[in-house]
Amino acid sequence: MTNQTSVNEFRLLGFSDIRELQILHFLVFLFVYVAALMGNFLIIVLVTLDHHLHSPMYFFLKNMSFLDLCYISATVPKSIVNAIMQRHSISFHSCFLQLFFFITFGTAELALLTVMAYDRYLAICIPLRYRTVMNSRACNQMAAGSWLSGALYSVLHVGNSFSLPFCGPNFVHQFFCDIPPLLQLSCSDTQPNKVHNIVLALCYGFICFTFIFVSYVHIFKTVVRIPSAGGRYKAFSTCLPHLIVVSLFIGTGFFMYMKPNSRSPSTQDMLVPVLYAVVPPVLNPIIYSLRNKEIKAELRQVKRQGWNMATYFR
Repeated sequence: MTNQTSVNEFRLLGFSDIRELQILHFLVFLFVYVAALMGNFLIIVLVTLDHHLHSPMYFFLKNMSFLDLCYISATVPKSIVNAIMQRHSISFHSCFLQLFFFITFGTAELALLTVMAYDRYLAICIPLRYRTVMNSRACNQMAAGSWLSGALYSVLHVGNSFSLPFCGPNFVHQFFCDIPPLLQLSCSDTQPNKVHNIVLALCYGFICFTFIFVSYVHIFKTVVRIPSAGGRYKAFSTCLPHLIVVSLFIGTGFFMYMKPNSRSPSTQDMLVPVLYAVVPPVLNPIIYSLRNKEIKAELRQVKRQGWNMATYFR
């Protein structure tokens, strides 16, 4: 890569050059990052410690929480430091690594969301075979496959983009290294690379979306046949949070990557990536914990144990 480019670093322009807005950027992103760390770490700890939550659904939920921690950590800490220190530079290789990990974790999460849809399909539509199919070995293989597919996709996607020469300018109109603004900086014809990235994203996204769509078609057909209202509510309550996460994650990501590049970056170009790079890792713990009776029950038990222990040591 160094033989094909004269750019040694990029400048992440962020949201604003006004100091007051940079401080606001720092405070908001710091709050969001801490909330994401606490929420996802709490889910990992609860699922790990409570043997009642050692089921395939919670196994995948724990994996998604760990992915969320990695996903948001790939971009937000650097943005926080840049905002408060007024340093906007990122080296060429650091930009490459940031983008590689960001796409790896993001793509792995999409694959894991697909696996979770299949898990709900088996649990609701074929409950008698659920434990047989979703054994510990199958769960581990599916989780590992999600990570591996994310890494392979990232190699193809990021490698194709960074094979281009970058001669200047080096101003990235975004708060992190993302492919659309980076392609605008190349001093060569980027159309073949854009087509390659779009085809790759469409193929991967189509496979995941098809599996999720087919799974939920069968799920909803089964749920509407459940005679009791309580049974239908329980089935829908485990599926709707998953659909919300999938819709937000896929919808905003595809909108940003598929829309035509504009010559002058707009506010929309800056804010839309927040919806797929920052919001999902914060939203996932809230959605899954607030609508999940088992998670809420375990939280109440932890609070009671903590209160009893605090009372004992007084």
